[in-house]
Amino acid sequence: MGHRGSFPSGFARTLNARVMALRSSPRWGRFLRRHLTVITYTGRRSGRTFSTPVSYRQTGDAVVIRVAMPDAKQWWRNFLDAGGPISLNLDGVDRAGHAVARRDDRGRVTVTVDLTR
Repeated sequence: MGHRGSFPSGFARTLNARVMALRSSPRWGRFLRRHLTVITYTGRRSGRTFSTPVSYRQTGDAVVIRVAMPDAKQWWRNFLDAGGPISLNLDGVDRAGHAVARRDDRGRVTVTVDLTR
């Protein structure tokens, strides 16, 4: 079991796999892709490549990801300080960008992706 306030990692993997499958489905995919993207990034410490579904909002070349329950997740920490490279699947196309994570004074985390970099 993870730390307080987190999901067991097996549960999170199963949920993410199901969300990614629904996102690809002919019936639900079109609706879900308007609100969910799949991000792909390389872990700072492990050097491994990870993909995970996240909700997002896009305005032009900027994408904003509000991280739900940030203390229960690790992925966004790869983008603290100067940030780093990320890929997002938008409208069926992988787009590269530069992501920067910020935590506000209330503990909320937002990852902003600049698709022009």
